[in-house]
Amino acid sequence: MKRLFGTDGIRGMVNEYPMTPELIQKLGKAIALFCIQENDNKDNHPLHVVIGRDTRISGQMLESALISGLCSMGIHVYLAGIIPTPAIALLTRHQKACLGIVISASHNPYHDNGIKLFQSNGYKLSEDKEAVIEQFVFDNSEQKTKNDPGLVFTLDNAEQIYLEFLIQAFYCQRKNFHVIMDCSNGAMFRVAPKLYQHLGFHSETLHVTPNGKNINLFCGSEYPEELAKKVVETHADVGFAFDGDGDRMIAIDEKGNIITGDQILSVCSWFAKKNGKLNNNTVVSTVMSNAGLTAFLTDLEINHVKSQIGDRHVLETMLSYGATIGGEDSGHMIFLDTHTTGDGLLSSLRLLDVLSESSEPLSSFTKKMSVFPQVLMNVEVTQKIELSSIPEINQLIEDIKAKLGSKGRILLRYSGTQPLCRVMVEGPTQEETHQYCKRIADTIKNAIGVA
Repeated sequence: MKRLFGTDGIRGMVNEYPMTPELIQKLGKAIALFCIQENDNKDNHPLHVVIGRDTRISGQMLESALISGLCSMGIHVYLAGIIPTPAIALLTRHQKACLGIVISASHNPYHDNGIKLFQSNGYKLSEDKEAVIEQFVFDNSEQKTKNDPGLVFTLDNAEQIYLEFLIQAFYCQRKNFHVIMDCSNGAMFRVAPKLYQHLGFHSETLHVTPNGKNINLFCGSEYPEELAKKVVETHADVGFAFDGDGDRMIAIDEKGNIITGDQILSVCSWFAKKNGKLNNNTVVSTVMSNAGLTAFLTDLEINHVKSQIGDRHVLETMLSYGATIGGEDSGHMIFLDTHTTGDGLLSSLRLLDVLSESSEPLSSFTKKMSVFPQVLMNVEVTQKIELSSIPEINQLIEDIKAKLGSKGRILLRYSGTQPLCRVMVEGPTQEETHQYCKRIADTIKNAIGVA
């Protein structure tokens, strides 16, 4: 049996393994067993979890399956409805729940869905604890149910709790920003407009009419081109594009340039150091980060630590180095002085904090970091075998590395949530970098790719 948990929870196509109602019900029971095992519950109060979801058409079906499994084991369930992933991290702490559960496949298309888990402290569940739950799912012994099942409650104030948290985290006094946001027809479609309206900004929204199937459909953080065009047309100060579950954000400057996660990280790190708020003078990103970020932070004499791919690894590294700023080029930013997980709205507020202290536009800050030519290609694969064991791939990589020398690098990795091999190449020119990346991607496709 294949593993359930990948780099960011469980994810897959709905009604295919592992995202079937039957397995998700078993997962609900396994989560309940985990909660019971982790909590001695000496006061005999019923244990409870919080569940939130994005706008996918399959969300309610999977939510019902989870509820069935959890309640059969005597666990109470508090439903937050459609709400961003970072809100569930917050609500798990706020409600003193034993776990927070998010039903979402993040930036994936609507036909996929997934499960993410948060501990009682608001941090994502560790791999070791995910392994315990996974073992419970695959344990063939009968999972004894309770005579008194758990109850289901609705958290009517879930969105308001999250909004108040964000409002309190915003330091900016400037009110004349013109902001355009792309909510990806996802979990941000209600809360993001409400936040910016409350803050008094001149704000406009794109893609806030979810129908269950249009989440991430040529919009949001994966497709920010429409937002970029709108920012230029309306002479807005900045644009923010969120992904389907709201934990990522990609920005657009006033000229319509797409600002990546690495660039956002550079701006926020510079600003924090300038104001004496860069904890331990350290910033964490991943091995996928652009080399330009390393050069920028080195010039500022900031300690740059690189983690494995995935926001959980970024978080673990941040905690071990005492850093409060970290993130990924995908736009997943973590500000540990405020929140326990990536939050697209919080990231947007941090950028506005920078702009509020200056009359300069966003483009003047992002140009401080030189972006090295970088090309990323995804190859759909039939199997995930060790790439270095395939002679033609191994030889090509060695040949290209020799040509690049110190002027570039190559990084290959399999996606933890999709049947993809990701190929990243950095090089001296865009043309040369694209050529090398395509040669590698084509070779992988010929060896193990989908026909």
